[in-house]
Amino acid sequence: MPVVKKTIAQHRKASFYIKKYCMIFLGSIIASLGLELFLIPNRVIDGGVVGISIMMSTITQLPFGLFLVLLNLPFLYLGYKQIGKNFAIATTIAICFLSGWSAVFEPIRQVTEDPFLAAIFGGIIDGLGVGLIIRAGGSLDGTEIVAIIMDRRSVFSVGEVVMFINLFILSSAGLLYGWDKAMYSLVAYFVISKMIDVVIKGLDESYAVMIVTNEHDDITSALNDRLGRGVTLLHGAGGYTGESKEVLYCVVTRLEVDKLKEIVLEKDENAFVTINAVHDIVGGRFKKKAIH
Repeated sequence: MPVVKKTIAQHRKASFYIKKYCMIFLGSIIASLGLELFLIPNRVIDGGVVGISIMMSTITQLPFGLFLVLLNLPFLYLGYKQIGKNFAIATTIAICFLSGWSAVFEPIRQVTEDPFLAAIFGGIIDGLGVGLIIRAGGSLDGTEIVAIIMDRRSVFSVGEVVMFINLFILSSAGLLYGWDKAMYSLVAYFVISKMIDVVIKGLDESYAVMIVTNEHDDITSALNDRLGRGVTLLHGAGGYTGESKEVLYCVVTRLEVDKLKEIVLEKDENAFVTINAVHDIVGGRFKKKAIH
């Protein structure tokens, strides 16, 4: 039996890594299509190291992929030291894939010469690819690594550091390409960031719900029967009174949140409910069921 369990565990691990790197491979293809067929030919840039690489390629006439690899090298070292080996490996592979596919797609004629259309559709395609890479545990942008490190050592958040760096990069694009292209780049950056959020969080967002109640049996049964959701029972106590309390934990979709509130208040109008967005779910009995 131990040998069988070990074999199953090895197969699961192999399947996990195959899926992970297939997603990075696919994401790099999609991202390079967005860059080479829409953004780069129209001199519309993304933020971070990708944006700097595009500008360096314009100035020197050397391949975009070359600068993408070279400029990310110090950040990869920082990522390996500060975040971990798996992140550094996944990021290195993603950068190499994107560099290679950019060289393949670069000779292909651009889809549109309208910079606004390029910013919108290029941003959607690029954001989709980058989102897949991030979801697989990699990255294309060394500035995110810097932001994570600075977040630990300063009062600024990751988002604030990334925003500051990208404002500087987009301002540089204005000096190089003209301020109209810088504004189109800002539109592209916004579209890319929103598309990344959609890929990472999903269109059908899920929410983790914690319910503090004295009617835990009735609410558990109702959530099982009417929403088809598994419920985990946590034992707690009131911090002020010391009274024993039961806390219910479950995960529901965005469309089920209102129904859950209705069920809880129907069973216990004094229940205390907290609801938080969930970005990913692994395992469990999380399946959709008709609401009634």
